[in-house]
Amino acid sequence: MTFFVNFLIVLCLAALAFQAFVGVAFFLSSIYEKERRAAVVGFFQCAVMVGVLVLFVIWVMTGFFHTVLGRGLLILFFAASGAAVFYLTRRTEKNQRALQGSSGLIVGYVKRFDERMHVFARNRSLRPESPEYSAFYREHPELEDYDRQRRKRGGPVGKVGSIDQPKGGVPAAMALASQKMCEYLSIPEIYRPQPHIAFREKVAKQKTELSPQEAAERVKGYARHLGAALVGVTEINPLWLYAQRGEIFHENWDDWGRDITLDTQYAVVMAEEMSLEMIGAAPHTPTVVESMQVYAKGAYIATQVAAFIANLGYQATANHLRHYDAILPALAVDAGLGELGRLGYLISRELGPRIRLSAVLTDLPLTTDRPVDIGVMDFCRACKKCAACCPSQSIPREDDPSEHNGLLRWKLKAETCFDYWGKIGTDCNVCMKVCPWSHARTFPHQLIVWLVSRNKHARKIFLAMDDVFYGKKPKPKPAPRWADTH
Repeated sequence: MTFFVNFLIVLCLAALAFQAFVGVAFFLSSIYEKERRAAVVGFFQCAVMVGVLVLFVIWVMTGFFHTVLGRGLLILFFAASGAAVFYLTRRTEKNQRALQGSSGLIVGYVKRFDERMHVFARNRSLRPESPEYSAFYREHPELEDYDRQRRKRGGPVGKVGSIDQPKGGVPAAMALASQKMCEYLSIPEIYRPQPHIAFREKVAKQKTELSPQEAAERVKGYARHLGAALVGVTEINPLWLYAQRGEIFHENWDDWGRDITLDTQYAVVMAEEMSLEMIGAAPHTPTVVESMQVYAKGAYIATQVAAFIANLGYQATANHLRHYDAILPALAVDAGLGELGRLGYLISRELGPRIRLSAVLTDLPLTTDRPVDIGVMDFCRACKKCAACCPSQSIPREDDPSEHNGLLRWKLKAETCFDYWGKIGTDCNVCMKVCPWSHARTFPHQLIVWLVSRNKHARKIFLAMDDVFYGKKPKPKPAPRWADTH
């Protein structure tokens, strides 16, 4: 009996020590994240956890657990702890739709999206009095007055930094500087490169032969070396190609309205991380500084990966902020980078929605990745934090996703979302900031992500805890001094 009691004491002591360690780690993590409320609540939680550990040690030292009452309490604590661990760590039922990737969301007829209908293309590319303008609004007269009023306010984003006047102009200048890089990299000979002169003679004779497995390993490794946080490969589902070209940046108006056809088979999809510190200022101007900087980084990575593949003798087209052939979130789902969330963004296991996507479409044979189930649909069904915090009320609040264009999803109200962008002069990002998946990947948050990605009960518990620690409607945090607007 003594051996059995001592064995239980050691196990319980280890469990309480681990619990106290997690509490301390969360408290320190909250300080690192500059989350004042979480740090305060975390301090009291930590104090309770450490206090329980100290009390347990005192009872051990006094021999309490060798009494009848002590043994009973010890066994009860061990049984309750074991049940809780089993309850929260076991893998509950998988989402078979998620494991099918984007195909799992198809519940009806899907019509490919015409890029000319995109709010950005309508307000950024179409020029009043041009033949294209007249042709488009003859077909869609219901949009003309609405779009005209938006253009008067400065287009989809309006006057960049207007929410933070008079000091918003400084970070706005940073944002526009990064945006300019994306425009430069959208020149056709850059986003669709030819082999470098040093490789042209060799490529003309024979492509570089690589097995699909080696090719994928080298392409992914190069992308990560360039700075991509996540990389995945998928075969391209033609449904996710835009139907017609709508965005024009370099007077290539012959392309406007042209059918976009599939001449490549694979997509290398990359995600670049958005800084937690910069996103914390959402919806203020530092957040659009970060968006444009990360979009520029994605353009930089995608164009180099495309050039690398072209030098091997294969077709490659970079897709980034200023040139898209395909809808990248859908390709990212198929490439195993994450799942689509309620807020309309891809949510990844590693970084949540704090990412921007870029891609390279290619005919280089590559081994592909599988879609993942990390519990996002179930999580978002219960959470709704992004919808509650959305300043323009553009994110749906219904429990379950519904069918839109043959797809099962929560559909963002793009027009009201972009109207708010035009009003404040930033791309808002409040939904990204408040999403519980966005927290820094410190040890306690890594542990939480592991639990919620596999267990439906853990999702409910940690959703409630997120409201306690961070608040139901978190407030903007100060940006770094160099990007601040105050």
